[in-house]
This record gives sequence, C-alpha cells and structure tokens, in this order.
Amino acid sequence: MKITAAHALIKELSLWGIDHMYGIPGSSLNGLMDALEKEQDSMKYIQVRQEGAGAMAATADTKFTGKIGVAFGSGGPGASNMINGLYDAKLDRVPMLAIVAQGASTIQNTHFFQETEVLPLYENVGVYNRKATNAEQIPYIINDAIRTAYELKGPAIVILHNDYMEMEIDYEPLVLDRSMPEPFKYAIPNEKTNEIIDAIKQAKNPVLYVGKGVSGYRDKAVQMAEQFNLPVLTSAPSVGASFPSDHPHYMGAFGRLGTKPAFEIMQKSDLVLFVGTNFPFARFWPEDIKVVYVNNTYKDLGRQIHADIAVLADAGDFFDAILATGETREETKFLTAAKKNKENWDQWLRKIAADDSNGLAPEAVLLKIREFADKDALFGLDVGNNTMHSVRLLPLNDEQKMVMSGWFATLGYGVPAGLSGKVSEPDKQVFSISGDEGYTMNMQDILTMTRYQLPVINIVLTNESFGFIQHSQILNLDVPFGVDISDGDWSKSGEAMGAIAFQVRNLKELDEAFDTIKKLQDEGNKRPILLEAKTKYFDPVDTSDMHLDPDIYSAEEIEAFKKQYNIFDMPSYTELLNELN
Repeated sequence: MKITAAHALIKELSLWGIDHMYGIPGSSLNGLMDALEKEQDSMKYIQVRQEGAGAMAATADTKFTGKIGVAFGSGGPGASNMINGLYDAKLDRVPMLAIVAQGASTIQNTHFFQETEVLPLYENVGVYNRKATNAEQIPYIINDAIRTAYELKGPAIVILHNDYMEMEIDYEPLVLDRSMPEPFKYAIPNEKTNEIIDAIKQAKNPVLYVGKGVSGYRDKAVQMAEQFNLPVLTSAPSVGASFPSDHPHYMGAFGRLGTKPAFEIMQKSDLVLFVGTNFPFARFWPEDIKVVYVNNTYKDLGRQIHADIAVLADAGDFFDAILATGETREETKFLTAAKKNKENWDQWLRKIAADDSNGLAPEAVLLKIREFADKDALFGLDVGNNTMHSVRLLPLNDEQKMVMSGWFATLGYGVPAGLSGKVSEPDKQVFSISGDEGYTMNMQDILTMTRYQLPVINIVLTNESFGFIQHSQILNLDVPFGVDISDGDWSKSGEAMGAIAFQVRNLKELDEAFDTIKKLQDEGNKRPILLEAKTKYFDPVDTSDMHLDPDIYSAEEIEAFKKQYNIFDMPSYTELLNELN
C-alpha cells in the first residue's frame, strides 16, 4: 500500500507494542504530526511542555515497564532540549528511541532558519545515531534503531527530514522477530561454584550486594540471603527491584543515599557477593574485602572494584548454581547485630518524623506516603535530598516500583517520571517526589497531567536549598554559597495549572491533606494532585562516612558527629556486636 513514510513509521512502532510517544510539534514535524492525527486509535500523542521532559518521560517508560519509550523533537532547539533525557538513558543503560526532525532535505547546508547538524550533537550519547537519506528507508531505520536500543541498552536516535516523512512510499510491514532478547547464558563451571561456596564458608562476615541486574530475580536473591544467612545491601536505583525493602535481612542502600546499617556492615565485612551491578561507589569500600564479582557483561567485571573471583553470568543463573548446592550457613552474631542495627535506624527515622515542634520533617511526609501507598504503587523520584529520604523510607515491596535518574542524576526528573508512570500504567497509583528546585525545572508538565486527566500525586518537599549540594559545601567550603533557593507558593502554581493543590507545614495539616486525597481517589478524581510540604532544612545524615565506631573514633569525635546530624538512641554496630559477645 502507498502511505507516507511518517505513517509507516507509526505502524512500525505499533508492531513493537508502542502505544504512545511524547513530544512537541514544529514545522519540521508536520509529516509526523499528520500521521499521528490519522493514527490516534493506535498511537497516543502526549504533548509535553518541554522536549527534555518528554525524553525523560520516555526513559521512565522503559524503567517502569521494560518496554521502550519514545520521544520526539523538532529541529534546532527541540533536538538540543532532549539531551538530558538521552544522557539519562545512556548512563542508566535504558533502551529509548528519540525521533529528531530536521527541515526539508533541500535546504540542508543553506544556512536556513534553525538549521542544525545534530549528528555530531548526539555522537557521544546514542548507541544508534543515524540520519535517513531517503523516505523509503525510514521504516527500516526505525526497526534497526529499536533493536539496537534493546540489545545495547541505551538511547537510539533517528534523524528525519520533514520532506522525507511527508513522501508516500510503497509500504508493507517489515517481517522481523520483535520478541525481546533473552539474557545471554554463560555456564558456571562446577569448580567456580565450589570456590565461591568455600569462600562463603571461610568468611566470618559475608554480605550480599545486589543491583539492577538482579531485577526479575528478587525471589532468588531472598532465597540466597535466607539460605546462607547474609545481610543484604543494594545500590540506590535498585532498592525494591532487586530485594524487598522490608525484609529483615535488608540493610538498605550503601552510600550517601543509603543507611547507617548499610555503611557499618560494609566496614566489618570480609567477603561481598557483588551481583548484577556496576555500582561506582564500591571503590570506597574497605580495601581488604574479598569480592566475588558477578556480571553478565565481560567488560564490567572488575571495572569498579577488584574481583578476587570473577563470574561471567546472569544473576539468576548465578543464584541457581549456588542454591542448587544445598549448602547452608547458620545465622551468626554478625547478622543478628545487623538486624538490630536496622531496627534502631528505622525507629530513629520515625522519631525524627514524629517531631514537628520546629517544623515539618521530610521523613514525616515519606512515612505518610508509605502508609498511603498501594501495594503496586509507582514512584518517580527527582534528584537531591528528596531522593535520599525516598530511598530510605518508601515501601518498595510487593509490586511497588521506583525509578530515578541514577547515574546522570538530572534535576527535574520527578514530574516527567510521574507523568510516565500514569501514562504507562493508568490503573495504578502514581507519585512523583521532588524538591523545590527539581520541581521548578519541569513543573510546567503539571499542565500535561491536567490536559490528559492524569491524577498523579505530586509531592514537593521544599527547604529553600539545593540541599544535596549544600551538604558538599558544608564539608568543603568555609561558608556555603549559592545554594539558597528563593521560595514560592508552589501549591498555587499547581492550582494555576489545573491541579488540586495542598500546602502543609505540620503533621496535622499533612494528615488532613492525605485524608482529602484518599477521598478524592475514592471518588474517581481525574485531576493531578500537588502537595507542597514546607519542610524544615536540616542537613540529613551522610551515610557514606559515619563516625560512630568506638574502635576507630574518639568519644569526642563520635559526640560531635551525633550532634551534627541529631543522632540519638542509636548505638553503633560495633557496640551492638559487643553486646552479643
């Protein structure tokens, strides 16, 4: 049949199961917009308010569902605005398709309005970066890009001249295998399995550390932790996806976004099973730890930390091989004290949350979300202290999912991620969680939620500071500078864009707001919700370097650290371990 190349593009996307795409129209996109208008039954067009937000939402699509997200932008600024979302996809290794328009091919190289050569712009970001040279090849390039994005796990960029998209071509759907690739299987030799079992038996304090590569194998990770009685840590982006956050063996994430028990357990560990992750901050672990490094990519083995035993394998196959030995390990004081340490940490966070005498604590808001969230709720996180509070306190068990801009850590990710969650999973409860600066970077897409009747619950934790950066300046500068943020009434901004808005300053107002939100949900509300929590600024405890161990720090140093971060009723792990001996 004869249809325009843009029309053929939409049909090919539909064959991949793609049913929506994000973008903003432009004159260089007339061909695509015409095709979208004609294909509204199969392809929903989500008009965002900034192309960068559309690209971020597309990456969140993939993170939430596993199905590739698609965004488009016009030539010139539309193309350049997408770059943050593309880099998020690259660094988090997320398949994503970006369609980038250009003006007519006949005016290329004539210095016309908005003429921009974008191939070099995307040279360092795309796993696929191609410009169509005629209309007939557009369906092929779209498929080539999608397959490459899935296989190489990154953003694929397709650059299309508008006149090519408007041309009619002879089109028949391409005959392709559109099934998803299975993880590559590497056989684990028996002698390597035996070597790992021996290492676990000989270790006094072994730890299981899991990352995104364990997503899909959470039950096996739990079985591994229970069979060998191992405390478990994760990377921040994999909280919940690789291990349930409320399991008694779970210590939390390691690093500044993590927990006290996660940091302290690593200081005492002599063996770590490092599975399905390329966690960059592993290089800050004690140097004498023995590492069993498990990854399904050869180039990643030993990339972040030394590998005493390197295992090229899919995480699921690794767990199967170790579990199949039938070996077990009794619970030791190492794990018993770790569990108590985690209980103390959780109780401390709740005590912090319960005190609003000097202002509302962000922990209180997160605990309220925890109480309110459905068992399959989705959470889109922004970047900053809000991420830290979310990783520490969100309920990430059952079918709950959380996404963030992990490695690229781009501010403004929260609102587009919330938008994505509700577009991709319309029947699920969806939250976005942002700080005041992250929210104001992409708050305009509250309008998008209003336009498409997407009742996302948008949480804004305001503290009038670039809090995450302020902490770095507190440690490294004589006086923090440039990190204060001008305050605004963000609830009114949400209201102006069609949201049902709340502003809360204490626990009573917080409870009342969530009671109203619950009623709105029960009544079938279709409008976005914005809850602005005016929280007190307090530098959250830095769990990447805790000065609490009496074997290392003096009583004066420990007391100063506790005072700095308002730590109370929380003995060190060393003290808990000594109580058991």
